[in-house]
Amino acid sequence: MTIRDMAQHSRPDNQTRVQTRAQILHEALARQFPASLFQFDPRMADGYFADRYFVLTAATLAHAGLDPIVTMQIFAKRSGVVAGIYEAIRILETQLAVNPRTGARYEFDDLTVDTLVDGDLIAPWEPVMHITGPYLAFAHLETDYLGVLARRSLVASNVRRVIDASNGKLVIFMGARHDDWRVQTADGFAAKIGGIASVSTDANGAWWGADGVGTMPHSMIAAFNGDIPRATLAFTQFCRDTKLSVNIVSLTDYHNDVVGDSVAVARAMRDQFGHGALWGVRIDTSERLVDRSLQADAMRHTERRLNGVCPELVRLLRSALDEEGFDYVRIGVSGGFHVRKIERFEIEHVPVDFYGVGSSLLGHNDGDADGLTNNFDFTADVVRVDGRPESKAGREEHQNSRFVRLEPALLKQL
Repeated sequence: MTIRDMAQHSRPDNQTRVQTRAQILHEALARQFPASLFQFDPRMADGYFADRYFVLTAATLAHAGLDPIVTMQIFAKRSGVVAGIYEAIRILETQLAVNPRTGARYEFDDLTVDTLVDGDLIAPWEPVMHITGPYLAFAHLETDYLGVLARRSLVASNVRRVIDASNGKLVIFMGARHDDWRVQTADGFAAKIGGIASVSTDANGAWWGADGVGTMPHSMIAAFNGDIPRATLAFTQFCRDTKLSVNIVSLTDYHNDVVGDSVAVARAMRDQFGHGALWGVRIDTSERLVDRSLQADAMRHTERRLNGVCPELVRLLRSALDEEGFDYVRIGVSGGFHVRKIERFEIEHVPVDFYGVGSSLLGHNDGDADGLTNNFDFTADVVRVDGRPESKAGREEHQNSRFVRLEPALLKQL
């Protein structure tokens, strides 16, 4: 079933469902996502981050003595998982403009917001939010809330597709190194909306209370002069001495000898700390390389692609570990993984226990060829002015039976 199909099957079937969704929205905003969490730049309220024409539009209307009540309709042109709703609502709550007649900021109570909820599946062109109120109050915020919805929904939608492809196996969100550090926290939250359980940095998990997970990078091995067992033993001793509770996972592709080095690490860990001390190994072989264990096969079978982290390499590794009595050691893979590659591994029953996925989740992918999304733009249109229909041709108002009415008074009570 595609995301679009799931969206069409997720409509509420009775009033109780609508009330439940309303409860989810209001409790999430009140208890998990206060405005202070998002640390908005106060210049947002003055239009500093707005496309200039929105600021000029508001100024022109005020100069003409107009302050129309409008309904703004927000939608995306593709299916996916919507995220950024809570953040967009808090933008509307805290960053409204100054009333040109009174000199006071507009109040959040001046707006009526009907919205979907973070995590909802959406179909193309389906409205995700209606904002009704004085246009001068929020004209300057269109750039900001659309950008929030676009970025968060991109990450959430891609994560959901990877989670679905992995058949319930652990997926670690490793996107932090592939973009500006300032988006780590919001990206981590979007990944959570998409279904991720583990992230690689503390910042990724800040909005939902998760710590970053991690094992060891290639730089740690380099610092131990390329001695993978020694680096792994040292890391394990550090964790034990400091009572740091982490699963010990060794990175074993440093010398492009995954099978030999994984077995060597497993033996060293068993000898020093006992069976079960090594939780897993992760392989991250470059796509430009063929692992030592496969080089002979690659020479004989030039038609087979044995580069990087391929199924043949994982199977060889699993067999070697099992033969040595290390059947408890899990195998993780990373490096160039996306939906199509994960689907291939799962269809072929490759013995992978967890996946590390990074840049492809942030839109650095080949779109449908990778089974992912490389863009997720939202659009906003005025569809009603002073109570009457008014819109660009082809962008008329549409209702959504899944909408929840935001009640500012209820938020204050929770």
